[in-house]
Amino acid sequence: MAIRVTVWNEYLHEVQSEQVTRVYPQGIHGCIRDFLEKEGFAVQTATLREPEHGLTCDVLDQTDVLIWWGHMAHEEVADEIVERVYRRVLDGMGFIVLHSGHASKIFRKLCGTDSSRLKWREDGKKEILWVVNPGHPIVSGLDEKIIVEHEEMYGEHFDIPQPDEQVFISWFEGGEVFRSGCCWRRSRGKVFYFRPGHESFPVYFQPEIQKVICNAVRWAAPQAEIPQETYGNTPPVVGRDSI
Repeated sequence: MAIRVTVWNEYLHEVQSEQVTRVYPQGIHGCIRDFLEKEGFAVQTATLREPEHGLTCDVLDQTDVLIWWGHMAHEEVADEIVERVYRRVLDGMGFIVLHSGHASKIFRKLCGTDSSRLKWREDGKKEILWVVNPGHPIVSGLDEKIIVEHEEMYGEHFDIPQPDEQVFISWFEGGEVFRSGCCWRRSRGKVFYFRPGHESFPVYFQPEIQKVICNAVRWAAPQAEIPQETYGNTPPVVGRDSI
């Protein structure tokens, strides 16, 4: 059965900026949907201004991996929806956060830190993403580095918890470095933050970037069968009658 992916996007830049519309005429979510579908994933999309931000209980129940892109309207996301997504991640749904989604309510909640804090500069210069964990499934089939010719700079310090696994570190022409590919586990769920993807540049059309996201979907997808835990006050497993 195909992995079920929901691609969530604010979808505001694309309708408010002609420049961004030219780069992503179908929206960032449309671009990501298209290359994921070519890889055989079952994909649906959701956007900020839809009822319940497109993330109804039914949609999330049918989602194995949720991809999140946000930038200018993080605070418009209702706390109820944030909690709903959070609970699904803890229950095993994979969660992939792209670019400026680092400042989203849901990523900050999962991190437990103010992950919006970092350095940034919109200069459109070169970024090199270096693979620092070559055995990781997310970099399967990639070379040792990915070169993005034009990108926004993000620089350290990035206020996130220590990653369980570090996959990429970026270098920028201005001399900055950044932890651009970070993995965590939150209860049953897997979380991956991937830095590239400023709306003014066609980064998500780049084959290497697409491969990272496809690999990340496979990595983050829940296992087919996960044992159910029991919590609370429980009787002993071994009683007198069974000894």
